[in-house]
Amino acid sequence: MNLIDQTFSRLKEQGQTALIPFLTIGDPDVETSVQIIAELEAAGADIVELGVPYSDPLADGPVIQRASQRALKHQVNIAACMDAAVQARAAGVKLPFILFTYYNPVLQFGLDRFFDEVKRHDISGLIIPDLPVEESAELIRQAEAAEIHVIPLVAPTSKERIKSIVADAKGFVYCVSSLGVTGERSSFYEGVEEFIGQVKEYTDTPVAIGFGISSREQAERFSRICDGVVVGSAIVRTIEDTIPLLQNADTRQDGLLQIRKFVSQLKA
Repeated sequence: MNLIDQTFSRLKEQGQTALIPFLTIGDPDVETSVQIIAELEAAGADIVELGVPYSDPLADGPVIQRASQRALKHQVNIAACMDAAVQARAAGVKLPFILFTYYNPVLQFGLDRFFDEVKRHDISGLIIPDLPVEESAELIRQAEAAEIHVIPLVAPTSKERIKSIVADAKGFVYCVSSLGVTGERSSFYEGVEEFIGQVKEYTDTPVAIGFGISSREQAERFSRICDGVVVGSAIVRTIEDTIPLLQNADTRQDGLLQIRKFVSQLKA
């Protein structure tokens, strides 16, 4: 069974909601990203999204854009992000990894080689925000052959497309809580609860929500109606704020501890 499925099954038995942090690999460097992944697991994270830095991240707001720019200065690419997963495993991390990438790096890699490498690097799922379901048949076919879950994104604007988007969903369905790009928010799409209910009408696959969730209160709100909560920009901003600590050998542990504390209170 795919590690993502195992995780949601276990959490359902325990009456818990999955906490799914996102980080940009290579921000501030790959070695530190691997250490942060270990801190996320220690803080109670259940699944981690490994963000591949990209020069034109259409779905990402300014916080994640800045993180991508910092990582790209070090020539961090999709192969380096997959290597980070292996390094994290070597450090003892056991939680499932999802690779978050735009489609162009996948195409440049080549689908056959890409799925060979994803499987070899023990990555359980993919999120490709700029690949519409109507154009994803070949990628999904190869993903299923490799036993890799392609996580579909559903937005409040999807409406009549919801049924087709989630029809063959694996792992979980990623519901976008707000219109626009990622980023921390104090309010969400007005009909977000109704929207999540509509998605659940069409699938028995676990449903997670993301885009804008940045506080314990917001995580609690959505944990009542979702199987998982994704937190991205708030964690990436916390990493950004601690870069001066992370890049100094004498204060690195203080920076890592700050990140762990932030994520711990989200899980609590």
